[in-house]
Amino acid sequence: MKLRHIAIAAIISAAACGATAQNIATPKVKADFKERQEKVANPAYFTVFDRNLTPQQREALEFLYAYMPLPDIADYSGDFFLTNVDATLRARKEMPWGKNIPDREWRHFVLPLRINNEALDNHRPEFYAELKDRVKGLSMKDAILEVNHWCHEKATYEPSDSRTHSPLATVSSAIGRCGEESTFTVGALRAVGIPARQIYTPRWAHTDDNHAWVEAWADGQWYFLGACEPEPVLNLGWFNAPASRGMMMNTYAFGAYDGPEEVLATPDGYTNINVTTNYAPVDTITVNVTDRQGRPAAGTEVSFRLYNYGEFYPIATKTTDQHGRASLSAGIGDVVVWATDGKNFGMTKGSVGRDRNVAVTLDLTPSYTGVKEMDIIPPVASNKPVEVTPAQAAENDRRKVYEDSLRGAYTATFFTRERGEDLGRRLGLDPARVAAVMIDARGNHKTIEQFLSGVPEADRERALTLVESLSVKDRSDVPAVILADHLTAPVYDTPLYAEYILSPRIDNEALTPFRSYFSATVGKDEAARMRANPAELVAQTARDITILPDWYPGNIRMSPEAVDRSKATNAASRDIYFVAKARSLGIPARIDPVTGKTQWADAKGNWTDASFGGDSSASAKPASQGTLKLAFTKTGRIDDPKYYTQFTLSKIADGRPQLLGFPEDATWSSILRDGQKLDEGQYMLVSGQRMADGGVLSRAQFFDIRPESTVSDTLVMRQDNKGVQVIGNFNSENTYTDLASGAEKSVLSTTGRGYYVIGLLTPNHEPTNHALRDIAAVAPEFEKWGRGMILLFKDRQDAGRFDSSLLPELPSTVSYGIDTDGKIAAEIIGNLKLSTTERPVFIIADTFNRIVFVSQGYTIGLGDQIVDTIHHLGE
Repeated sequence: MKLRHIAIAAIISAAACGATAQNIATPKVKADFKERQEKVANPAYFTVFDRNLTPQQREALEFLYAYMPLPDIADYSGDFFLTNVDATLRARKEMPWGKNIPDREWRHFVLPLRINNEALDNHRPEFYAELKDRVKGLSMKDAILEVNHWCHEKATYEPSDSRTHSPLATVSSAIGRCGEESTFTVGALRAVGIPARQIYTPRWAHTDDNHAWVEAWADGQWYFLGACEPEPVLNLGWFNAPASRGMMMNTYAFGAYDGPEEVLATPDGYTNINVTTNYAPVDTITVNVTDRQGRPAAGTEVSFRLYNYGEFYPIATKTTDQHGRASLSAGIGDVVVWATDGKNFGMTKGSVGRDRNVAVTLDLTPSYTGVKEMDIIPPVASNKPVEVTPAQAAENDRRKVYEDSLRGAYTATFFTRERGEDLGRRLGLDPARVAAVMIDARGNHKTIEQFLSGVPEADRERALTLVESLSVKDRSDVPAVILADHLTAPVYDTPLYAEYILSPRIDNEALTPFRSYFSATVGKDEAARMRANPAELVAQTARDITILPDWYPGNIRMSPEAVDRSKATNAASRDIYFVAKARSLGIPARIDPVTGKTQWADAKGNWTDASFGGDSSASAKPASQGTLKLAFTKTGRIDDPKYYTQFTLSKIADGRPQLLGFPEDATWSSILRDGQKLDEGQYMLVSGQRMADGGVLSRAQFFDIRPESTVSDTLVMRQDNKGVQVIGNFNSENTYTDLASGAEKSVLSTTGRGYYVIGLLTPNHEPTNHALRDIAAVAPEFEKWGRGMILLFKDRQDAGRFDSSLLPELPSTVSYGIDTDGKIAAEIIGNLKLSTTERPVFIIADTFNRIVFVSQGYTIGLGDQIVDTIHHLGE
């Protein structure tokens, strides 16, 4: 692909900073590499070492092959890794800082190509070619800032699914969620030889969602930055305040890392390290676990969990020592501690910073039913302001406007709705459907256009159906070879055809052209037998595929083709393999999005679980099920609680909760009011009400579902009974510049008498983006309320950068304006004594000049919080 043209942390000793030995493969690395070769026992994976390699090439490859995920070894060639090794060695030699980077930091945070669960690509030599002259002559710190400006030229934030674009795909699409932006930025920094790592908070404590950003190493110290969000200085980002309230921030170091940070875990090939102390006050909490007889429970799994998106989400997992103890360094706030021996479990609340020791008893059995309520308090903000001069801020803003224009010039080449509809008419296809997929394609539009145009006219409808079966993100990076491969699927007369036979999308794996592979390797007679009796394919999979759980960090998956060749993989890749092979043979198959179970369907569309225990009869036996039916009484304004927002349901398996993945738009009435069929077993219903300060009133209720029986109960939403209070004042006669008319208007003249909302925004800014999306999600509530909402930018430059096309439609009551001379922002911040000028800021006030609600910075669920407050106002 041709690219578009256009201190916090540990100090490394001075001696380490001057290291020039450049020992890539230490004795431990060499030993681990040898052990890896012996355990994998497949010489074909290591043929690159038969090449005539230089000592540095060999040692770099030994380090990568000693620790890389097994899917990477199986799915990418040795030549692929050698190309990237050569680019990395070149950067180390040619960049002025190359000789000064300690071996440890270079080995773990420059050399590795993989950053997240992205498909690997050859971005490194391409990025180096474009960036090397741009950072020439700069200090390391200035080079980091410059690389981030370059990244901002290429991509801006937009939320999406959890599959991570490769760096080149992020450049092509010009957008990415935080995990993709940080993967892209880490890749760009490593391409010019700067150590970089992706920092991740698994979940925020004070609001729903998570976040990822970047740390980069310069002159002996780690600094942080917001990926594709350039600031004038390092250690500055919109997330400074949220991070100061964080309870866990971590990163994965490739290989056996021996740095100064606390080690959380050592999954095969990686070291999970705790960097929370870089951002927030921390303390250590120790959990003492005992069994039902009061004896120390050694070897027990202890997970530390936060209430987030309606569930208790694990942010760190430890194992108790011989005394039944496990400790964690975390932010100062409440966690839910969950301990299990794989059968029985126990749970309690622990307050980091107050409770130095927490006792948990494994007294809850697999048949336990009951209720546990907890009031959960998150950390308070404690970030320190970072000094930026007005001149620095102005220059940074000027550059961002220019960078937006470069990116905008590129995205202007993408398909519009009109252009897409015109293509549809020319191809004899539904114009609206073609326009939708072509808009989703973004920088991949030529691939999709050529595919649809190039197939025979009789096959175009099916070709469009194939593209529609992909995820939105798939359309923006799927290569032509994959589309061509899957269009070879024969047509079968079943309503499940498009989604469960034709489509290559199974889970969150990288798409591959597996259909032609299985068509070539499975004989026609064998395929016919398996179509007639899918249980035979289940039994064959169980018999032929060995489960090898080693070297599978995160959600990286081995391709179906590689699984078939190696006959060894992990369970998740085995399940994808089964579905891919079944679809290739004409058998509808899926991984159930709710339960995660692997299934195939018969001719009548009935789904059967695929059991890989080796007994073919087990695959045809339906799971024993009961029913959970819950009533709900309107609570406050909540008349139909939302899944992931106000409640979730998890199955307790082996003492651990496993979330059921109902659709994002699921509600109580759609899944539980009339009864939900569930496999027999123990379930936990979690509900919670998030307070304006980030605290949560949580409730966990446990059910035992028995076969052919119904459990009837009630979904309870705990409520805060405190009334709305006046928290400050704001003059409703203040004026602003109305963007629509250009006239100076007062707040009062815009909103009329009564309550109203004012929002202070930053354009193309992740917290602002989330806030506006949350408001759009409850637009009918604001329409019903009917009062005005004024959204203000700080100046015309910011207003000009705002791209509303990246957002859903806001309520019709919204007006846009400019805060003339910053008077409104100054008054709100001053009167409410807000500690920072961070945006966005939203207030609810009235024309008696009273403020009754404020939200500042990164908040998920803002729309619901505002509507809840409005409800309590009786408006």
